[in-house]
Amino acid sequence: MYTRMSSRTWRAGLAGCLAWALALAGRRAAADEGMWPFNAPPVDRIARDHGVRITAGWLDHLQRSSVRFNTGGSGAFVSATGLVLTNHHVGADAIHKLGDAEHDYLRDGFAAPTAAAELQCHDLELNVLVSIEDVTARVRRAVPEEATPDEAFEARRAVLAEIERESLAATGLRSDVVTLYQGGAYHLHRSKRYTDVRLVFAPEQQIAFYGGDPDNFEFPRYDLDVCFFRAYEDGRPARVDRHLVWADVGVREGDTVFVSGHPGHTDRGATIAELVSLRDRRLPLDLRLLTRREAVIRAYALRGPEEKRQATQDLRGVENGRKARGGVLAGLLDPRIMETRRRAEAELRQGFGEPSEPAAPFARIERAQAALDATLERERLLEGEAAFDSEYFRNARTILRAVTERAKPSGQRLREYRDSNRGPLELRLLSEKRIHDAFEIVKLTDSLTLLATSLGGDDPLVTAVLAGRSPADRAATLVAGTELGRRAGMPTRPDRRRELYDGGEEAVNASSDPMLGLARLVDAEARRLRALAESADEEQKQAHAEIVRARHAREGAAMYPDATFTLRLAVGSVRGVRAEGRECGAITTFGGLFARAVEKQNVPPFDLPPRWRAAGEALRGDAEFMATPLNFASTADIIGGNSGSPVVNAAGQLVGVIFDGNIHSLVLDVAYDDVLARAVAVDARGIRAALSRVYGARWLLDELAAAGERSGALDSER
Repeated sequence: MYTRMSSRTWRAGLAGCLAWALALAGRRAAADEGMWPFNAPPVDRIARDHGVRITAGWLDHLQRSSVRFNTGGSGAFVSATGLVLTNHHVGADAIHKLGDAEHDYLRDGFAAPTAAAELQCHDLELNVLVSIEDVTARVRRAVPEEATPDEAFEARRAVLAEIERESLAATGLRSDVVTLYQGGAYHLHRSKRYTDVRLVFAPEQQIAFYGGDPDNFEFPRYDLDVCFFRAYEDGRPARVDRHLVWADVGVREGDTVFVSGHPGHTDRGATIAELVSLRDRRLPLDLRLLTRREAVIRAYALRGPEEKRQATQDLRGVENGRKARGGVLAGLLDPRIMETRRRAEAELRQGFGEPSEPAAPFARIERAQAALDATLERERLLEGEAAFDSEYFRNARTILRAVTERAKPSGQRLREYRDSNRGPLELRLLSEKRIHDAFEIVKLTDSLTLLATSLGGDDPLVTAVLAGRSPADRAATLVAGTELGRRAGMPTRPDRRRELYDGGEEAVNASSDPMLGLARLVDAEARRLRALAESADEEQKQAHAEIVRARHAREGAAMYPDATFTLRLAVGSVRGVRAEGRECGAITTFGGLFARAVEKQNVPPFDLPPRWRAAGEALRGDAEFMATPLNFASTADIIGGNSGSPVVNAAGQLVGVIFDGNIHSLVLDVAYDDVLARAVAVDARGIRAALSRVYGARWLLDELAAAGERSGALDSER
């Protein structure tokens, strides 16, 4: 989700949220806390707290209707012919790649009135979770108790690859073993893949992200942050057996709602040693890198309208990352939240003897974390590619490693090159998206400068990478000489990605492509750093498994795992919030949108797009339209990755789509709060009203209406 904040209210709001979160943490888990796997929902607790008993059929329908976007968000099928609803900002990467100098679909929007006019995305993949299987026992059996961390890692990697390979061969479904509870459990997720995905409808970015940074991470909000795609199979719209239908009645304040989505990452199960590293080393490093990259991209965007179009999506992504991490860091810098976590850990430690003992799981985590921290910056630069910010370099490294790893048994390969991951890897590598050389040179120049200033200009690897040139000269030479991508505006320039990827080690070794040479130059050191990190991570997994077993014995079914970008269920109530001395209701309307535009004199970023201004006079005279809900807030437990998640009522009908959280939700990575933190959604009623009154998308509304008539949605029990 967008993780933007305004500087004016940020500190006061966060402080209030922390105070409440800490108070709640000291007494009990908040009623709506939890991102629950679909195979372990808290059915009894939901029935007790909300008066709704969800059934197996209800869960299955919602699971099979929910969609994961490989760009890092969520969505849902809303018709039997593969129509998918998500956020505009989740689809923005794919929308941006479809544009060119003549077509700025992000700025101007897009609507395909017929199936033939739908635009095929270059490299978008959708996944629908079909089944979950607990494979924890098999994974544990494969790792000898006396194994060293390196031996345990190799054994675990081999068995995970074997499980995924067997599943893929048996089912043809995408098969991923997901690590839960920091290594305490392993679940095999089988998912249906859709790789032919087409853009159907998107509004203008200005109405999807109305108010820009000043309103972002705030509530009330007035955003139409939605778009529609369609999944295809064999060149035809996919026939799906589950989809959601629009609710007959919209939400009201106090209603129970459910969110089905793919929260990306939380650290609620981390130990103090891991949180201290996050606070003192990892987040500050991330923020430094992101702030630098943001400045470089912003400067490029100021060169002209075409440069702005090229850079818009990258800039938005960097802003999101920087602000999200800033929010988590602010929470961890508050002594009260760390003290609460320390007290909880001290209580848990009592069952493991003295923490100074080498065998104690907490001591092992501390030792492993120290090893990770020792190589953090160098690993982030080389293996994390912070020093080589270029699409061409990413293609080069993928090709180099793919042909090398292919010669090994699947169980000995780096995870992303296993047989089970081949389809997603090839989709990304061989994308037809256009690459802009001028933009690549700017990014690569700065990242090579970062490498030199971080490690020192006399570092042997730095001197080898720069090859006697300045970062700017070296970047220009590398970009000009490579043939590992589809260049914008150069249709006759060769693209040798497929040729080298299919040609294997012989073709790659014979290639003189300079970007491939750069990838080859740094690969040994990057692999060494990755191996050190994986060994330390394995030690942490083993220690966390011990801690989780102890917690399970004490807490039982009350535990839910940290977010892992896998499908989860959250529950909450539609509820406003009182913060900074003002009361804010749970639901905003189109009337509020137009009032805000007038209040701000239509000055950017509070200006309405031309289409909306043109329709404004007629719309303002329509009392029913002006009273139509546009956004609403709830207490559902969400985090980044939930963007685009469908929000449903007790009957499993669509009432909204998550697009953000308020300012107080910044601490949800480490502590849940239902007093001030809110999930923010686009109201389903507002989506339909905009499609009808502003965009005249009668064809799309007809499909949604027909989808409701043919749906087999199941009710929960009250």
